Amino acid sequence: MIFIKNNVRSGVPEWVLNNRRHQRRLTHYSLLIIHCTLILSLSGCLSSKRLQGDKYILTAQTVKGNRTITSEQLESLIPQKPNRRILGLPITPPLWFYQLGLRKYNRDAVLRELEAKTNEFEQQSQQLANQPKALKKLNRRFSKQAKKLRQEAEEGNWLMRNLGEPPSYFTQGDAQTNSAKMQKYLSDKGFFHARTAYKLDTLRRRQIRVNYQITENAGFYLRNIKYEIADARVDSLIRNSLIVSKLKAGERFDLDNISGEKIRIESLLRDQGYYTFSRQYIPVTDLDTTRRGVERLPDADTLHRPIDVYLQILNPPGRSEHPIYRIGDVEVRISPDELQPAIIPTGLDTVRRNGITYLLGGRNISSRLLDSKIRTRPGALYSQTNYRETQRSLFLLNQFKFVNLNFIDTTNRRLRTLITATPLDKYEATAESGFTVLYQGQSYPGGFGNLTFRVRNLFGGLETFETSLRYGFEAQTGFATETKAKSVYSAQELGVSSSFTFPQILFPSRLRFRFTPYNPRTQISLGFSNTIRPDYRRSTLRATTAYNWQSSPTTQFNFYIADINLINAGNGTDSEISTTFQKQLDSLIEQGSTIYLGFRRSFASGISFGYTYNTNTTGQNRRASFFRAVVESGGTTLNFFPDTQLRKFFNTTDSTGLQYYKYLRFNVDYRRYIPLNIHTSLAFRINTGLVYGYGSNRTAPYEKLFFAGGSNSIRAWLPRRLGPGSEWPQRSSTNPNAPGLNPDYPEQFLYTFEKPGDMIIEGSVELRGRLFHLLADINGAFFIDAGNVWTLRDIPKRNGENFRLDTFFPQIAVGTGVGIRFDFSFFVIRLDGGIKVWDPARQYFKESEGKFVDERFILPKFSLKQLSSGPNPLVINFGIGYPF
Repeated sequence: MIFIKNNVRSGVPEWVLNNRRHQRRLTHYSLLIIHCTLILSLSGCLSSKRLQGDKYILTAQTVKGNRTITSEQLESLIPQKPNRRILGLPITPPLWFYQLGLRKYNRDAVLRELEAKTNEFEQQSQQLANQPKALKKLNRRFSKQAKKLRQEAEEGNWLMRNLGEPPSYFTQGDAQTNSAKMQKYLSDKGFFHARTAYKLDTLRRRQIRVNYQITENAGFYLRNIKYEIADARVDSLIRNSLIVSKLKAGERFDLDNISGEKIRIESLLRDQGYYTFSRQYIPVTDLDTTRRGVERLPDADTLHRPIDVYLQILNPPGRSEHPIYRIGDVEVRISPDELQPAIIPTGLDTVRRNGITYLLGGRNISSRLLDSKIRTRPGALYSQTNYRETQRSLFLLNQFKFVNLNFIDTTNRRLRTLITATPLDKYEATAESGFTVLYQGQSYPGGFGNLTFRVRNLFGGLETFETSLRYGFEAQTGFATETKAKSVYSAQELGVSSSFTFPQILFPSRLRFRFTPYNPRTQISLGFSNTIRPDYRRSTLRATTAYNWQSSPTTQFNFYIADINLINAGNGTDSEISTTFQKQLDSLIEQGSTIYLGFRRSFASGISFGYTYNTNTTGQNRRASFFRAVVESGGTTLNFFPDTQLRKFFNTTDSTGLQYYKYLRFNVDYRRYIPLNIHTSLAFRINTGLVYGYGSNRTAPYEKLFFAGGSNSIRAWLPRRLGPGSEWPQRSSTNPNAPGLNPDYPEQFLYTFEKPGDMIIEGSVELRGRLFHLLADINGAFFIDAGNVWTLRDIPKRNGENFRLDTFFPQIAVGTGVGIRFDFSFFVIRLDGGIKVWDPARQYFKESEGKFVDERFILPKFSLKQLSSGPNPLVINFGIGYPF
């Protein structure tokens, strides 16, 4: 008799459960064996036969034991870079690719081919000596071939250069040198008794890891900072500036601060007439000299130790003081065009203004405006800052190719100053084209073309006239009607604009002269743009007058004193989609929304003030910040008139006439960039804004509202399709109390229409790093985005879109994903794939089950098997440049 024991909870026989457990264990062990075999096979790709002698491959190096000095600072001292591994495992694919390419690489053959090409080129050049066009073509072809061969001779073949990585060999001498460099660096940072050592860990297949051990011991802190200065005037200047000294009592000794103080003193004195002063008059501070009275430390001492620093400033040999220089004669010469014969000096137009001689070279140029840019004045003390600002101010006029300042030391310590400026071409035409995504697109790139015609110094006031014509198109999807399935449609944008830019503040008061040191500009522009989409057309005629100036290279101010817009809208290119869109607007009207007003003929005017602080430099991986704040007031002047008079003037009714707006708008955008190593960085962004319409229509122009989603926003949502709040993306035509679902994939929500809001809160964090080089730098990114838009006024017939302090937090949408960037230096092509983590709209009544469901945490519904058809599809965003 056989007894079968049943599982009490499930009712399944125990022997069946045991069999299932056994199968799972077998599967687990099989996967483990496959995993280990894969690791061994990949690591085995590193062939010992291809290595040099008995050398080891450096695959890892660490810095441990440091407490105050960061590991990044110490690792930056190590020039050797280990071969890259995968997840810390002894697998080095780039090295394997390098060895694979090395098997078919013959450097001698490449050099012979280069020599043969060079000889062939020389022979053909002699034969084509009398044929300039053919010779130019030959030169171009040879340069391209020679460049490719030289690169192959120096860096290896295509596989070695782009996918491979040469072996990084470990040597005992390198480790000893690095250890000594770290000890010196720690000493320079005030840890005079620091100790460094290294330990080696050998890994499989002749791989090695170097562990650098750091013992900082006690740090030395500044107690007294004493200056010994022979020149009495120099002594007075320096002591009056000690409040901004780089050396502060109580701070840890740092040799970089000593160097920084020397640079500060040099800049201070060179701005006070000391033209010939340099850091050579400040001797190198000897460490033995700085340790006067310092006690010897036991190795294990962890207390702070005091130290006195003595800085000495010497006089020039054989002199009792440093010489002071003043500016003598100043001459500004506008040189002729490079392709024209030089004009003899007697033929130059000469103008004298405020003691400066202007030689204009026969050009109609305002000497008054030029004079406002010259900071180096006759009779003034020589100033290095004035020299740099003069050169910078003239260059920022965008009128000159080159600007050079030369000083000639004459008698009585007077510096004769010659400023030479070579003008740019008066007339210039440029054309550009490429791929982009229009702001209203849905992630499908299209082409664009831009023609620009520019005239410089049109009226002799160093102004610039510019007119440009732009056309762009893109493919759009996401539109579906009752009779049409989703398809691909085209969207177009046509624009023309003209502007005058003046190098001064145009204002009828002497107040404008206060902006002269800040490179002011006034721009007056007029433009027309026409957007043609399947669902609607929208055209805008815009006229603006703006001031902008820079108080420093990193700080800029913008002041729009007038921004006037005439807006018109109409039906789109597809009648059925346009009708569906109009029905959606009508349904929103019934629910109390004011969005429909953005698609009527309207008039909008406003003023705004913007402040920008930016220390980020494109192409440089360093700590930087970006901050921009904008305050805008729309329809300000309309407040002087009653609404009845305005409605009569604009002929405004409920359905006809010009719609006008009164609103206030605020926007703050902050970004932070933190480098982790030479090719890796973290980038953060917080963007928030608020718009409040207080006119009779209680809204703002459509362009002034906020949108979330897209390549520069929450990338797991289609552009401008997120929100507002927890409202459903599109209401069902059959049941307005339920969300609209995608007819092709019923588990998906429809994101057909743009979703504007009065308020936005969004943030992003992105880890950026270099992957490899393939024609361009291929960079990768992992990102997390969060945010949403909300309305300010509660609309009774709509739920979840209003901002409330007690409900807004669960309404913040969250998305994540990865991206790839093709960095060609002069521009970046970006592809980001995002998936939804938290969708605030996914709390709704499910008719098929007859109950409310909460699917807001939607990340588990993402599936690689259903990238586009699942409830959480992958959203691909295309962009030019980085998202922030």
